Amino acid sequence: MTTKEKHISMLRGQIDKLDQKPFDLESWKKYTIVLLSAIFGDDSQKIRQVEKIEYEYNSWSLRDTTGHSSYLESCKKLGREILQVAIMELEDFGVEHQQRTHQGQIDVNLIIDALKDELKGTEYKALMKLLKSEQLPEEKSRQLHDILKTLEPETIAAILQGILLHQDFAQALPEQ
Repeated sequence: MTTKEKHISMLRGQIDKLDQKPFDLESWKKYTIVLLSAIFGDDSQKIRQVEKIEYEYNSWSLRDTTGHSSYLESCKKLGREILQVAIMELEDFGVEHQQRTHQGQIDVNLIIDALKDELKGTEYKALMKLLKSEQLPEEKSRQLHDILKTLEPETIAAILQGILLHQDFAQALPEQ
């Protein structure tokens, strides 16, 4: 059995668990997140979608006379759809595509955190405003250069160290 087939089989197993009695949504979500993370990477949108699945135990308005909640069925349906999309993606593109897609990527929050840690509040706000602006690239580059020239060399070095020494950065480096 190939890695792709194993992953698809495991995802189908999670779909099957949606119909088992008794069903524990939180346990199902935790295992599914671990599985999706192993296949698609920690930053996968599929993981965020599974995390958003919530069952409101207090929602009496959604229960019928038997005490069964149609909301739980909606949660299961959403979980099933997320996993079916994941299976289709693996069938169409394979595991190698997923690994190439995530290899060498770092979370932009790593850079943002380094900037927040080292810049003064006004410096950070000015930088973010500039980066989000819709100015021409040449003008944006000129203004960025001006902002960077006003920073102390120690601040620039600390920002760069914060990025380069972060564990996520080291993990995203390509193999040599």
